[in-house]
Amino acid sequence: MSHKIENVSRRQFLKVSGIGASSFVLASSLGSYTPVWAQPTSQDDVELNLFVSIHADNKVDIICHRSEMGQGIRTSIPQVVAEELCANWELVSVVQGLANKEYGSQNTDGSRSIRRFYTTLRQMGASARAMLEQAAADLWKVDVNTVYAEDSYVHHKDSNRKVSFGYIAEAAGKLSPPDPETLTYKSKKEFKLIGKPVTGIDSTEIVSGQAEFGQDIRLENMLYASIERSKVLGAKVKSYDAEATKSVKGVVSTFKMPEQPMPVMFHPMNGVAVIADNTWSALQGRKALNIDWELGDNVKHNTTEYVAELKNRIVTKGKPIRVKGDVYSDLENSTDTHSAIYSVPYLSQAPMEPSAATAVVKDGKCEIWACTQSPQVTQQNVAQALGIEQDKVKINVTFLGGAFGRKAKPDFSIEAALLAKELNRPVKVVWSREDDIQQGFYHSVSVQHLAAAMDNEKQVTSWLQRTAFPSILWTFTGTVDEPQMNELSLGFGDLPFEVNNLACETHKATGHIRIGWMRSVCNIQHSFAQGSFVDELASKAGISTHKMWHQLLGKDRLVDPKTDDFDYQNYGEPQDVFPVDIKRIKRALDLVVEKSGADQPTKENEGWGICVHRSFVSYCAVATKVKVVENKVTVLEIHSTIDAGTVVNPDRVRAQQEGSMIFGLSIALLGEISVKDGAVEQSNYHDYQVLRMHQCPKIETYIIESDAPPGGVGEPGTPPVAPSLANAIFHASGKRIRDLPVKNHMSV
Repeated sequence: MSHKIENVSRRQFLKVSGIGASSFVLASSLGSYTPVWAQPTSQDDVELNLFVSIHADNKVDIICHRSEMGQGIRTSIPQVVAEELCANWELVSVVQGLANKEYGSQNTDGSRSIRRFYTTLRQMGASARAMLEQAAADLWKVDVNTVYAEDSYVHHKDSNRKVSFGYIAEAAGKLSPPDPETLTYKSKKEFKLIGKPVTGIDSTEIVSGQAEFGQDIRLENMLYASIERSKVLGAKVKSYDAEATKSVKGVVSTFKMPEQPMPVMFHPMNGVAVIADNTWSALQGRKALNIDWELGDNVKHNTTEYVAELKNRIVTKGKPIRVKGDVYSDLENSTDTHSAIYSVPYLSQAPMEPSAATAVVKDGKCEIWACTQSPQVTQQNVAQALGIEQDKVKINVTFLGGAFGRKAKPDFSIEAALLAKELNRPVKVVWSREDDIQQGFYHSVSVQHLAAAMDNEKQVTSWLQRTAFPSILWTFTGTVDEPQMNELSLGFGDLPFEVNNLACETHKATGHIRIGWMRSVCNIQHSFAQGSFVDELASKAGISTHKMWHQLLGKDRLVDPKTDDFDYQNYGEPQDVFPVDIKRIKRALDLVVEKSGADQPTKENEGWGICVHRSFVSYCAVATKVKVVENKVTVLEIHSTIDAGTVVNPDRVRAQQEGSMIFGLSIALLGEISVKDGAVEQSNYHDYQVLRMHQCPKIETYIIESDAPPGGVGEPGTPPVAPSLANAIFHASGKRIRDLPVKNHMSV
């Protein structure tokens, strides 16, 4: 294995990490090391190179190779490294890593930053600590077993001697690294940082306005660009009024963006850029473009007709992807059956900060500043667009003012790079809120059909479910017209119910607008349908929804969805390490019912709704209480429980759960992107609404303590929210909502 610790020059370290002070650097390239908890599932999970920099004044810099978008990863990653390093937290600073394949995956998505790197980060800290301890032992000429690190000092057990990390860092940098198999790690009871609610390392900068987001970048001699993009996917520019646009004060130039081929991939959309010496002029210049478009075939896409078409299709037999027993025979012979159709519209991530990227292209090189979730993907795609090598592209990651999957796509950075090359000056591309809502990458529209049979004892004997939605893979192929196994593994084919007859089927659905990732992805529609249907079955059987969940989940056991020939993906994790554990599902459900009091009687016109869902190898349950009067719904309170295995920072987990509740309520109550004649109808927060303060209920979150490996946190809280809300509305009013959002049926 390749494993080294180096003392490198300031210039070298600046080149790799962007640190602006001289320091001794402990660099660990983990090569073929296989973490105990996280077996690599792809090449980018094998390689990791994080840097620990110790200054002569004893301060420690720890690189964060993931993107900070409010989830607190720039605190959690240093927490893990500093814990095993035995560094004094007050002396720790975080440095944002550049795009660099040596870090392994830098794509901050899939709720996997801690899940995938926890063990490796601990190794990084422990390896550096071992070298510092050895350097101190050599200094004192004592056995290394007689020294120990604590609070950024190495102490000698047999005397009162101690030496700072900063004093011995240079000597440590000259040592050979230890074999990973010889490293020792702290026990849970010894933790001072892991599992503790450490305050966000960037909190002061963020609340004081000092933090630098993508929209904040300013460079000397910089121009500003705003792009009028095609409203209809694939539309091409036939002509535009360049002269009228240039007559707008402040406008410097116009530029027709290179026409992009299909499939969509990460290409920028076709359109015309207006470049100006300020953002306002660029925005005003767009109004004078008067573009004549060749609209293309997608102009025929209308969501009303499209959803109706999917609903007609979904009631017919589909393509089986998981089968157990004989559902159709049991449904046909049963005298007690129930069925329902559910739909979820297109959705936008709608982060508070729209996309922004600034680029400089000079001497065959490119430097980008962007609020990106995926610096490596950005580097690759920018290099390809410019026709240069990847190592000629430098990606600086700013803070992200929200992202939720939108900023995992590099199209806005490619736009900036192309314009900077054309203008031969620094160019910042600014997306407006309208751009973000109307030309983004959307969560897919979906329709589901569920049916079940019950015996005379009201036990469910059969469960049939079908799903239809345009696949994200269509964005990259233009030909795929059915859901893929990785999407069907997100809360559909991995249904954990213990029923004798089960059938999971899919139907075709082609894409017409850009489909992309959004927080919790396909779990949104799958949990909505399943969680709602469980509640419907409970009402039909005359039992509590809580009891129906227990009945369907069956006995405590580990479920293997692959048993029924389903190609289960398990979020890229090994099932022996991250199994589907029924006991943990029940525990999350039981706790939320207990803490919320969801099983207690309510006042007139009030009702509780519950749901539990496993996603991103974590377990989350939600209980929502509403009041419905004169067809107006008010959400009174919402409770959530999460079992995410080992938790690094409970404060950040709690914050992400609270954010998930708000995000989920926004989707369920208000979220809807509709398309007419190929174009998105919504344009800003007035018609694509997110939860307002007066609509936000009391929120309570409970973290279940666990010694299991770390699971995902950022996304698991969202899926159970919509079904718990819809169920609560039913129990308060008797009105069953199967088509989101709620605002189309009731006042919110």
